[in-house]
Amino acid sequence: MHVFITGGTGLIGTAVVAELLGNGHTVLALARSDRSAHAVEAAGGAAIRGDLADLDVLRAGATQSDGVIHLAFANNFTSPEVLAQAIAEETSALTTLGGVLLGSDRPLVTVSGTPWVPGRPSTEADPLSTDGPVGGRGRTVTEILELATRGVRATAVRLPRTVHNNGDGGFAGLLTQIARQTGRSGYPGDGTQRWPAVHALDAAVLFRLALESAPAGSSWHAVDDEGETVRDIAEVIGRRLGLPVEPVPTESFGPLGQIFATDQPSSSAATREGLGWQPTHPNLLRDLENIEP
Repeated sequence: MHVFITGGTGLIGTAVVAELLGNGHTVLALARSDRSAHAVEAAGGAAIRGDLADLDVLRAGATQSDGVIHLAFANNFTSPEVLAQAIAEETSALTTLGGVLLGSDRPLVTVSGTPWVPGRPSTEADPLSTDGPVGGRGRTVTEILELATRGVRATAVRLPRTVHNNGDGGFAGLLTQIARQTGRSGYPGDGTQRWPAVHALDAAVLFRLALESAPAGSSWHAVDDEGETVRDIAEVIGRRLGLPVEPVPTESFGPLGQIFATDQPSSSAATREGLGWQPTHPNLLRDLENIEP
């Protein structure tokens, strides 16, 4: 396939582009800067300049593709207002991409987070949350999946809170950044809450499988670690950085504080069975050993 991808130069996107190119697909990637465009071209793809707000560019990219993978998101959690703006921008972009593909039976693979379910690991059958700081993303992805009834092979890959590579990325990467800034490896609550995780290279394989063969309207979990405790994560970070490990107030983590403090394990059993996906790269705690002191 000739695949149009947004977010193709980030931690996940870079892995997805390489996975697609390594399996016989060609890639046209949205690039916000000359640097991003050069990175895509160096990897073997083609670039089209623009960002998520450039709806005409998105239409052009989707129109000339055999399928679309959407990954781009302005990961700015500095305030609820800024986060809401990023969600609104993504909603407009996805609505535009879906509109181009109506009636074509072409795939549109979008991304969301694994849902939170009280008392047990979430599964692929659980609905996305439409409440809380990122509830708007859940509403948008749910609407995109409904395009399955309008001739779009829309599917969603649900990512855990930590997608990592070489010790960086996701919520665990944020904990590392905060630890460097504050001089302590902190965690909210009692640290027994669990976060699911996946290596970016394993997640990339799942995006390719969803593009190639996932049924319309389906959701899949890119989860390797069902749930590592936040305290265990903080302890590895603290040891690697030579910093004390201790609980800190949930409010210290700003808009993400309540999400950080939530127990949110997730299963990928149905994904492994349905698409034959099998993670092969290091799990989170092993990968965090790559953190540079």
